[in-house]
Amino acid sequence: MTLPPTTAPLAPPSRRPIRELPDELISQIAAGEVVERPASVVRELVDNALDAGATRIAVRLIAGGVRSIVIEDDGQGIAAAELPLALRRHATSKIGSLHDLEQVMTMGFRGEALAAIGSIAELSITSRTLDAAHAQRIDGRTGELQPAARAVGTTVEVRELFFSTPARRKFLKSDATELAHCLEAVRRHALARPEVGFEVWHEGRLVEQWRPGDVQQRLRDVLGEAFARDSREVALQLGPLSVHGRAGLPETARARADLQYVYVNGRHVRDRLLAHGVRAAYEDVLHGSRQPSYVLFLEIAPERVDVNVHPTKTEVRFRDSREVHQAVRRAVEAALAPSRTRTAPAGAGTAAETPPPAPMATSEPTPVPAPRAEPALAPTPRPAPAWRAPAPVQGRLLLEQAARLHARELPAPWRAAAPAPTPAPLPAPAPALAQAEDAATAVTPVSSPVPDRVAAPVPVPAPEPADGDWPLGRALAQLGGIYVLAENRHGLIVVDMHAAHERIVYERLKRAVAETHGDGEAQALASQPLLIPVTFAATPAEVAAAETHADTLQQLGLDVAPLSPGVLAVRAVPAALQGADAAALARSVLADLAEHEGSTLVQRARDELLATMACHGAVRASRRLTVEEMNALLRDMERTERADLCNHGRPTWRQVTLRELDTLFLRGR
Repeated sequence: MTLPPTTAPLAPPSRRPIRELPDELISQIAAGEVVERPASVVRELVDNALDAGATRIAVRLIAGGVRSIVIEDDGQGIAAAELPLALRRHATSKIGSLHDLEQVMTMGFRGEALAAIGSIAELSITSRTLDAAHAQRIDGRTGELQPAARAVGTTVEVRELFFSTPARRKFLKSDATELAHCLEAVRRHALARPEVGFEVWHEGRLVEQWRPGDVQQRLRDVLGEAFARDSREVALQLGPLSVHGRAGLPETARARADLQYVYVNGRHVRDRLLAHGVRAAYEDVLHGSRQPSYVLFLEIAPERVDVNVHPTKTEVRFRDSREVHQAVRRAVEAALAPSRTRTAPAGAGTAAETPPPAPMATSEPTPVPAPRAEPALAPTPRPAPAWRAPAPVQGRLLLEQAARLHARELPAPWRAAAPAPTPAPLPAPAPALAQAEDAATAVTPVSSPVPDRVAAPVPVPAPEPADGDWPLGRALAQLGGIYVLAENRHGLIVVDMHAAHERIVYERLKRAVAETHGDGEAQALASQPLLIPVTFAATPAEVAAAETHADTLQQLGLDVAPLSPGVLAVRAVPAALQGADAAALARSVLADLAEHEGSTLVQRARDELLATMACHGAVRASRRLTVEEMNALLRDMERTERADLCNHGRPTWRQVTLRELDTLFLRGR
């Protein structure tokens, strides 16, 4: 057998002495962090213009910004004596001490953008202050100062980007692509600063212009009328933390996450914590993998957020990440909670015809009110139905059947804390729906404990409006055993009865398990101790998360504690998930806690169980309903939050206006 030839050992590399890098190379290395493409230059220079108090900013580009970028502003300008200093690394007027850095509220503060840009492009600055007789122009290469003509303000010219680093230039895309990125960079600034006018020119042609105005007008100008119309106001104030903006309706979600803007103290950021909080708020109203649209502004004390995390200043770190995450989630959830069924204006069933948005909070948002509680009345005995359907019909419709279906296979999260072994039978949600009983489908009472709030008094039907005009109208008939047809003053209402009733049941189940203390904090989930603790090898990060977030784990019904330096033991799991893989569950929750300072994994799993119960407890397709039952379903929809969509994000109702019907039949032509 022939042996493979041996490879000669590699000679050790020759030792190189440690030496200090030249300033130009240092700036070029910094430019690799700050300047990725022309849009990065536009972002940095517009930041400087805004910090200078500009009220008008013009951006002029050639070849998508590769050949030329010119930023003009009418800000305070730079004194002639300070122009040479402005081109040096780490020279800035924004901060002067560590205290200033911890309290920074300006867009820029690192003092390295101009030096980095000047190292990879031809840079010149022309500026004039209010007390100067004329402007001064400085060349970034030679440092030569020359008199120039200009009004008060600053003009920064950047030509031949990456000319000194041709390898970087090869990674740039087409001029059209680079122009699109530059436009997006200006758009992000324009959304946050409606009082400032912006212009973008390309090859001498005006591409975009946003005039100074109020927040609502700027929102329409930048994102379009459709977003302003198909979004809800977000407003939440929690002590020093404020969240305001607009959240798009779930039915207008997009295939791409290209309409998502988050600002912290006026600075556009890309933060996974905030994105996770928003996504959690949309969790049970989005269909499939659709992406929500939103513009959110967080106002927080500067000492509670660290903006000095990344050279591009697009990432931040919060002192209390969990507080911020929960605030964002609560704010967006509260905005999405009201259902359009409570008003049902003309065309409300379609996203393109929703009513105009409420005024957007601009300075001091008011606290979000708690969801309105439904009035209740003690249940009364109901007579047997006067009719019998020839085909098999569904029995009692709401939580009673759902609880029976899942009593054995899905232990309820409240079972361990239930005081009574056998509660009273559960009432149906509305008198008319409860009358749909049939002897052939009757079932025995539930033998396992269920929450007291599920067995609480049923809601009273809302009083009839004085003008007799219900938002979802009055039921007319049933179509195909699937849809309920109703009439309101705007035209025809079409309701998917299974999807609508599924949402009603789901929301009631969620309220039933959401027991709260008087201070409004969520009660710890009931936990199930394990007879034999489950152990697993843990990483140092998982051990640290288990120790740091021990109280949070207890709130989630988990008891996870270190058994040794590299082993964690799971001694209890949530009662609702006692059949799950304890180790895998603990790992997932710890990963959430490590990344987001909080975990919604257990809540998501619980909600999935409740959604399954709601699906089984909802009225089935092909089920015959009386007019009284159909009207009761419509009234329940009008009282239920998020009733526009089912648990899977599909619409529950649509409005067909009289005008649309007239168009179908060519009336008036």
